[in-house]
Amino acid sequence: MNSGTIYLVGAGPGDPDLLTLRAARLIGEADVVVHDGLVSADILALASRDARLISVAKRRARHTMPQEDMNELLIMLARSGRNVVRLKGGDPLIFGRGGEEAEAARAAGVPVEIVPGISAANGAAAAAQIALTHRDASSVVSFVAGQCKGLSDQDWSGLAGKGRTLVIYMGVKTAPQIAEKLMADGLAPDMPLAVIENAARPEMRVLRGPLAALPDLVEREAVVSPALIVIGEVTAREDVDVAQLAVEAHQ
Repeated sequence: MNSGTIYLVGAGPGDPDLLTLRAARLIGEADVVVHDGLVSADILALASRDARLISVAKRRARHTMPQEDMNELLIMLARSGRNVVRLKGGDPLIFGRGGEEAEAARAAGVPVEIVPGISAANGAAAAAQIALTHRDASSVVSFVAGQCKGLSDQDWSGLAGKGRTLVIYMGVKTAPQIAEKLMADGLAPDMPLAVIENAARPEMRVLRGPLAALPDLVEREAVVSPALIVIGEVTAREDVDVAQLAVEAHQ
């Protein structure tokens, strides 16, 4: 039996209208869709009725599937002759481990294709109408992961501050450590930030405040993933009614 193909597809921030045309077509044609927990139900609804949907989302009862097991699952499914869409929130190559899965597929001799998606940072910033770069406020943007091993040992100095924007993925659970880390590196406690929850979805929220108040903001507002933290002067520019924008975008 000829091998199927593994497609590493970016699902964007959650709105199916923001999928690329190729991503939407591949989802509809896939024999199997292996998806993470950040992929919205509206996007999964694009899959064929005959397609098998496999969730690898993290749940309380079990840990996230180890990456090696994920690689083996994708390869096994493709070797059985199925075309497999590995569907990831945002873009597969930005904190999506798409590079590791592509390497494993190539090493196993299985055809693989990467289909980019609107990154979580781009999608969230656009939905909240926050310019990640602005001639008057920022000419540098950095992306970091806020939930990973060795967080306290990572050097973030110089990534945030005047003229710079820092976007933190997966930072909700480690908000206290993030705020402490950045202020210890010299970032002003009153540096403005925005927490963008459920970007580009009807239930989107944009919460703003100073860096020192980040832990209290996350706890008080019961922020949950998917959420991004954007730190920098760009978040303090003209505010907009993002709740109304989200409603209008889905009418």
